[in-house]
Amino acid sequence: MLQFTIKEEDKAVFSRERYEHIHPRVCQRMDALHLKSKGLSNDHICSILDICLNTLLGYFRMYIAGGVDELRKIKFNRPQSQLLAFKVSLEKYFTENPPSSISEAAAKIKELTGIERKETQVRKFLKSLRFRCLQVGVVPAKALTEEKKLNKRNIWTKNFNLD
Repeated sequence: MLQFTIKEEDKAVFSRERYEHIHPRVCQRMDALHLKSKGLSNDHICSILDICLNTLLGYFRMYIAGGVDELRKIKFNRPQSQLLAFKVSLEKYFTENPPSSISEAAAKIKELTGIERKETQVRKFLKSLRFRCLQVGVVPAKALTEEKKLNKRNIWTKNFNLD
């Protein structure tokens, strides 16, 4: 089991920040160490906070490694795409040669970078570069006659006047 001592000045920080800190995970860490400073057993702390023993031991290791400042750190996993290394060149290429579909864009990315990605990932990457899909409309087979044009209301008016 881990053996460590809690400093007296840290006990005051634990009792205060277990309620006042902005992030709930940090509050839970402070609460766990506050309860440990009061002399409760690890099993009792785990049952009170509804956490497993490994989580509690992780909190203790964080405190041993860096003190209160380490307990305040929030580290979320934010993976970065490998395509970000080619961001400038891909953006320039797709600006000059816009793809007609996502599958075409995925094939071009594989050809230019050697990195193969599925269509969903390519779509997300292109949206992060601020590209957007343009809807292509169908040209009608017959044009409207003048009589039909006069009877049809324009729905794209700015003030929506129906007069």
